[in-house]
Amino acid sequence: MNSPIIELLVLAGIAIFLFLRLRSVLGTREGFEKPPVPQSDNRDTRRDFEVIDGGPDRDIIDHVAEGSDAAKALAAMKRVDPSFSVSDFLSGGRGAYEMILMGFERGEVEDLKPFLADDVYETFAEVVASRKEQGLTIEAEFIGVREISISDATFDEATKIAEVTVRYVGDLTSVVKDADGQVLEGSATAVKKQKDVWTYSHNMGSSDPNWVLVATDE
Repeated sequence: MNSPIIELLVLAGIAIFLFLRLRSVLGTREGFEKPPVPQSDNRDTRRDFEVIDGGPDRDIIDHVAEGSDAAKALAAMKRVDPSFSVSDFLSGGRGAYEMILMGFERGEVEDLKPFLADDVYETFAEVVASRKEQGLTIEAEFIGVREISISDATFDEATKIAEVTVRYVGDLTSVVKDADGQVLEGSATAVKKQKDVWTYSHNMGSSDPNWVLVATDE
């Protein structure tokens, strides 16, 4: 074998050796591969998926339309008194409805005075007094609240007076009897649907937690 051929074989062997060494270090690439994404781009991508704090207050929009005047009023109430909860208010309103309605039906309005505005108390007291003069009595039994919802809410930023109007649909039995005990109206067994729209008021800056009934309507 002559010298040029030997030299060619030696060079080919060296080339193969170098190729195998480079392959073991760098790996292989087949076809087209996208270049590595810069670290700054990765950070930007992650920011696109970050959860933003805040968002709609479910305690409000579960009860009134988002963006409505009532929703804005309720939000203002919560800013003045962070402990105020719309859900808790409605829960208390459910109990207040039974207490006030049954107190009125049974003529026990004196006990309700702390929870009624003066004009509402006077109206209730006049009706109860008129019933007594006529010798009428009412026997009522509260079954429960079928529906309760907020129909309106307002807030005066200057005075911090809040008003919330609540719509009720309740079930009760009611019997009106005369002085001789004769039934004039109603039934002790027939359940009657009672619909009311009541407005409660409260000074959000007051230490007194009680809301007062200031208006009644159907």
